[in-house]
Amino acid sequence: MADTRTLAFEIGTEEIPAFDLKAATAQLAELVPAALDAKRIPHGPARIYSSPRRLIAIVSDVALVTERTVEEFRGPKAQIAFDEAGEPTKAAIGFARGKGLDASALERREEAGIEYVFATVETPEAEMASLLPEVLAGIIESISWPKSMRWGRMRQLFSRPVRWICALLGDEVVPVRFANVESAAQTRGHRFLSPGPHEVPSADALLDVVRAAHVVPSEAEREQVIRDGVAAAEERTGCTAELPQKTLTEVINLSEYPTVMVGAFDEGFLAVPEEIIVDAMLMHQRYFPLYDAAGKLSNSFIVVSNGDPACEATIIDGNERVVAARLYDAKFFYEEDLKKPLEAYVEHLDEVVFQEQLGTMRQKTERVAQLADRLALDAALDAAEQQDVARAALLAKADLVTNAVVEFTSVQGIMGSYYAREAGESERVARAIAEHYMPRFSGDDVPADTVGRVVALADKLDTICGLFAVDQAPTGSSDPFALRRAALGVIAIMQAGVGISLAAAIRDALRIYQEAGLSFDEAQVRGAIEDFFLTRTKVLLRDAGNAADAVDAVMACGIVEPIEVIERVRALEAARREEPEAFEDLAIAYARANNLSDAALGTGYDAALFSASEEALAHAVTEAQTAVDVALDGGDYAGALAKLAQLRAPIDDFFDKTMVMDEDVALRENRMRLLNRFTHVFSRVADFSCMAKSK
Repeated sequence: MADTRTLAFEIGTEEIPAFDLKAATAQLAELVPAALDAKRIPHGPARIYSSPRRLIAIVSDVALVTERTVEEFRGPKAQIAFDEAGEPTKAAIGFARGKGLDASALERREEAGIEYVFATVETPEAEMASLLPEVLAGIIESISWPKSMRWGRMRQLFSRPVRWICALLGDEVVPVRFANVESAAQTRGHRFLSPGPHEVPSADALLDVVRAAHVVPSEAEREQVIRDGVAAAEERTGCTAELPQKTLTEVINLSEYPTVMVGAFDEGFLAVPEEIIVDAMLMHQRYFPLYDAAGKLSNSFIVVSNGDPACEATIIDGNERVVAARLYDAKFFYEEDLKKPLEAYVEHLDEVVFQEQLGTMRQKTERVAQLADRLALDAALDAAEQQDVARAALLAKADLVTNAVVEFTSVQGIMGSYYAREAGESERVARAIAEHYMPRFSGDDVPADTVGRVVALADKLDTICGLFAVDQAPTGSSDPFALRRAALGVIAIMQAGVGISLAAAIRDALRIYQEAGLSFDEAQVRGAIEDFFLTRTKVLLRDAGNAADAVDAVMACGIVEPIEVIERVRALEAARREEPEAFEDLAIAYARANNLSDAALGTGYDAALFSASEEALAHAVTEAQTAVDVALDGGDYAGALAKLAQLRAPIDDFFDKTMVMDEDVALRENRMRLLNRFTHVFSRVADFSCMAKSK
């Protein structure tokens, strides 16, 4: 076995942003082995480590010398590779160049009776000392960052300035240079607790030296340290911490030596709505709130410090001062906002632009109110609910211009609900204001109440329709207004039980825009929006595990209502899964008829020409048509499928006793019209030809 060593490679930097660090760590796991493989360097597994100030790759069993290889490649035919004078053509020259050879090095050999040219490429042994510097420098340059920077007079780009490089193969330094920093057998420790530099005797010792210098070099290890510290804090306080994954990930990658501490703020601040306090702690300071045994927010919070644990009292005091200042601001803003009723803020929405071509948030509010009224009628809400919808739609965006929401943007809607209650609005109106942004993300809850659902639908549809009307639809790589998410939200709300027609809602939303003076091609925009929703529905169904052929079969019917598409696909999938024999009857019956039908002939058959089997089939088709229509009108898609499956017997009897392609043209075409009528009944439910192809 070839002599091997461990390779240790550390890129030391200023603090890298938390989520950029997480992404770079994942990249290194692929970049490092790929870079070694590209140079044919034998190696073992690569382990990746990171902290806010470093990226580390440890690769085991790296060979000191690469193996000599000889590879043979077959090129073009000899008659193509050489001209009549025996000179190499462009084909031969290009083939040879691609293998790093001159055309004169090509050989001509016969294979299976045909003469080809061959290239033999020999790669000699190479020592790691000659290969690794380029490989490691290339890895640094290959890391992709959302934002890069230059520093000093450097031309190289990186997320943050590179301050040191440690590169060792065994106990030998691998010479690497990047941004005027040269590699050495040294690393740095925690910025305050053990800054260094620290000597690294060998590649195998790098992680031990880093750990000894008060750095926890693994995201998973730091997370466990934090979780253990939080568990201890919970036991000590009798409270439970809230650890949102996004904030937790950020905190994990903001500290090299995390220490969990508990701070507190004045209980008087608990009079402020809980959501503002939590926003101030989580979003602004990366503190974790603590909840008491009753599930109420306490005045204690968790800090994850990157400082000296010996200075805990000082660190806690500093953080308490910071959070007190934030909460004082929140309390002041909240109390100031309450000096006016929520409705008083509506007129100030003229100061906030929704979209340049679509006007201000005040104009959006007026459109949403109009659309919500129409949706409430379509959903058959009672008079009281319609009144609540109208009121909630008017007030839904009002809190955007309140002091609290301007400062703490993530609590929009939520603060509006508090202000609505304080102003004497009904509970349903207040709840609708809080929930009308829902669902905010995939998997989020939809509004719990019908009033909130209607307002949320109106808000999302106004946004989607308006942006499509001004040619701001999503592209393959860009969706700056999150319209795909909004469309999925609309579908989710409709699935929750709001009985409206999406097609009618889109027409109403576009009509409201036209009445407001916006000019666009209504038919073209409406079609684009309907296609957009159907595409989202298709993605939704496939992501949920529904078969592509079932989705295609339903979509081919020209249905524009997403909920109807979803229910029909589910009925098809249920039939295939739960009643495979009946489903097979459907597919076979349709396929037999469809293979001989001719749509150009229409469905107007002459019953006087029928034989007994033809008459029986015609009678069965008529009965099935009526039963299917009734089932579809009632949304009973499983029932419609069951009725269609009953046509298997009469169509089989028809084919057993009837020669469709009779020499008598009149008989032949009459029978084909009957088959057209047969397939037409199926087409109202799904295009079974999409599924028949897969049988």
